[in-house]
Amino acid sequence: MTSPGEFATSVCPLDCPDTCTLSVEVTDGRVGRLDGVGRDAPTPANPFTDGWICAKVRRFGRRVHSPERILTPLVRTGRRGDGAFRTATWDEAVELVAERLTRTLDEHGGAAVVPYLYNSSAGSNSEVRTERLFRALGTSHVAHTICAATAGAAWDATFPGMLSADPLDLASSQLVVVWGANPSVSNTHLTPLLDDVTRRGGAVVVVDPRRTPTADRAALHVPVRPGTDVALALAAVAELERTGRVDRAFCDRHADGVDALLEVARHWTPEVAARVCGVEVDEVRRFADLVADVRPGVLRLGWGLERNRHGGAAIRAAAALWVVAGQFGVAGSGVLASTSSGTAVGRVDPVDGPADTGTWARELNMVRLGRDLLEADPPVRFVFVQGANPVATAPDQHRVVAGLSREDLFVVVHDQVLTDTARLADVVLPATTHLEADVVAESYGSFSAGAAGAVVGPVGESRSNDELASALADRLGLDVGPPLGTQGLTGTVATRPEGTVQFGPEGHPASTAPAGGRAHVALPEGPYRVPSPAELLGDLDDRWLTLLTPASPRTINSMLGELGEGDLRVTVHPDDAAAAGVADGDEVVVVNDLGEVRVRARVADSVRPGVCSIPKGTWIGHAAGATANALIPDDVDPTAGGACFNDARVRIVRSDG
Repeated sequence: MTSPGEFATSVCPLDCPDTCTLSVEVTDGRVGRLDGVGRDAPTPANPFTDGWICAKVRRFGRRVHSPERILTPLVRTGRRGDGAFRTATWDEAVELVAERLTRTLDEHGGAAVVPYLYNSSAGSNSEVRTERLFRALGTSHVAHTICAATAGAAWDATFPGMLSADPLDLASSQLVVVWGANPSVSNTHLTPLLDDVTRRGGAVVVVDPRRTPTADRAALHVPVRPGTDVALALAAVAELERTGRVDRAFCDRHADGVDALLEVARHWTPEVAARVCGVEVDEVRRFADLVADVRPGVLRLGWGLERNRHGGAAIRAAAALWVVAGQFGVAGSGVLASTSSGTAVGRVDPVDGPADTGTWARELNMVRLGRDLLEADPPVRFVFVQGANPVATAPDQHRVVAGLSREDLFVVVHDQVLTDTARLADVVLPATTHLEADVVAESYGSFSAGAAGAVVGPVGESRSNDELASALADRLGLDVGPPLGTQGLTGTVATRPEGTVQFGPEGHPASTAPAGGRAHVALPEGPYRVPSPAELLGDLDDRWLTLLTPASPRTINSMLGELGEGDLRVTVHPDDAAAAGVADGDEVVVVNDLGEVRVRARVADSVRPGVCSIPKGTWIGHAAGATANALIPDDVDPTAGGACFNDARVRIVRSDG
């Protein structure tokens, strides 16, 4: 703990690639100003984030001491969703949860219990003891498919065993292609590195249906229709072959499946891809020219690329383009994706604990919570939510709400504030923020990891994930292992101090390559099947707009949503607004077969024609009864069961009042 008026060093574990080292002002036991810690500070700091933090985290102290904080355990007294609760002691609440959990297991079996766990604002090991608890009980397991599952599977299929490129190596890059990412909102510390590339005379290219701030400053912006990224990648591959710029020497040394890839790509001429992607032919050719000719170049793969039914094929095709171009082997080249496999400094496997770890009764998909709550066989009877707010983040929101509203269901939520999900709970348990607990945070946007102790005491009666898991385990007579704490780690450490050079020279200390030294670039039939042009065009019926739900500059997923999004709007292109008879500022209904959302329109050409966008992370209380997730189907991709957020199709009509 710190004395009043001191500055403490902490680390940000929120769901962002950057993982900043934080300076936290503490006065009289309360969190004040938050700022970044630079690389020259006495305390080791993340060199990637280097002394400044995003606007979202700057206001995190407002959550720590918010009037919205849950200060004691709560037990529901009214109808679900009414927000009527009474206070309870921790002993009473734990007894009630344990009794109902035991009864459910005895009467309905382990499959009827569903722990819906995510890491929220806790550290890398925040779920370990909770997961051990439920595994020992033999409950259902909820797979983390809502984000990065598709990207991870596609990466492993293409580059098995290879680490990501190092973002700090962009200091040597002359080309960076940002594909399906918006660093200006999430991954903000990449932005100055991109600006440096431009200042050195290099080129930044953005592939995105929206004209983001990064795209505004780019040498080339390719505004593809959502879900057509695979067409652009294969057309660029075909253009490299047609013009004799495939790096055959690199491919012979380091890649399998090149001939099969080229055979598929030949069908995707720039003309065909331009028609499918809704862009100009010259944009496709210029994109291919930059990838082939400007070196060294980095491909920054974003998670927007995966969020459709063809996302796995698109990621593999984009990575394969980098292979056939031979954009590897030196600092400032390669593919930048998740760095998490190289930052496992303090990670603990949930099953690497007590001897009797148990087995899961079944596996459910996080994306399909609403469907499972209403249709699973055997039925779900008990839900435990920790570090998550599925009402605000899961697809098919109306079914999620309907499922959680069942009177024969018992719902427990462990959270910091009364979220949309917590309002539907039978028992709400107060959780600590990361500034009130010992935390380990592993970056997935740079090769660094940080650890810090609590900088203030728990607010109210809040308890950490570890403490709650221990209390339940003690009551149930189970062993979930010792508290994890910071596992002896202090400060921020670089886990790859020499960076990474993918397919680098043999013996190079920073070289990293796939197992066996080869990439696999063929796109086989099955989960990575390449759709036909007709199929992609059929996905994009002109009678519908594709709804995107990008990250917000005000929230981290739904975290900090209690502070309000401000003036929530749907952004629509002027052509589509004119066709719907909608003017800027009009009240509109965004609608499809799943539901409707009432917002005001923002008419702007920052989205391409055929696309509209509503920020993710908003709460129902700020969005007239439903958020954008009410319009998103719970479809999953064929590679890893990943969410298909960008496959939502909607219409926009003027509100009749």
